[in-house]
Amino acid sequence: MATHYRTWGFVLKKENIREDDRLLTIFSKDFGKLKILGRAIRKIKSKLRGGSQLFTLSEIEFIQGKTYKTLTDAILVKDFPEIKKNLGKLKIAYQISQALDNLVRGQEPDEKIWKLLNETFKRLNNLQFTVYSLQLIYYYFLWNLLSFLGYTPQLYHCALGQEKLIPAQIFWSSKEGGVICKNCSKKIKETFFKIEPDTIKLLRLILKKDWVTLQRLKIDRGLHQNLREVSKNFYSYILSQIE
Repeated sequence: MATHYRTWGFVLKKENIREDDRLLTIFSKDFGKLKILGRAIRKIKSKLRGGSQLFTLSEIEFIQGKTYKTLTDAILVKDFPEIKKNLGKLKIAYQISQALDNLVRGQEPDEKIWKLLNETFKRLNNLQFTVYSLQLIYYYFLWNLLSFLGYTPQLYHCALGQEKLIPAQIFWSSKEGGVICKNCSKKIKETFFKIEPDTIKLLRLILKKDWVTLQRLKIDRGLHQNLREVSKNFYSYILSQIE
């Protein structure tokens, strides 16, 4: 007789396969990231449909099959309705899902990532944001996820020479793992670019998880653009190293 496993999980991705089946990507509390097959789940009368919708928290049960784990039960715990009503929030949820799926490899429970997902989805669902501040939710998730996975950037001293940083003369190097001073920037051949002092302050607040301060910030177009450039560059570099 097959062993049944039960846990809570966030439904983050879905892929339709065959006529009525669906392959779900779920980050679970007790097992980490799972790929689970929902057989006949796309049929209207399927009992699994309600608890397997995208961007929901559900209590799930599954068994280990020959190729895939197979979903045997799914009970909705939390729906996060405000995410699904708002296209901006929905876009952020997709970005969060993609980042986790790309960066987390294999099946392994991680309490920090589980708590981060809980926190991020609750904030995304409940809080009101401007366009730029809404994107901050994604960066909050991405940088803390990278940190939990062992890729915490150097934001307080030069990543190469360990010198104290001078705000007007700092650069970003993903290969070196963070900020570098003007002198060290002359010694390296790889790509680096200017990072604004306010961007560094913002990243420090994100990694401190200081939501009280983050919620009060007014993020303008220039700061958002620099944060976007640094985040995209570092994320892409890490992906290139783990693939």
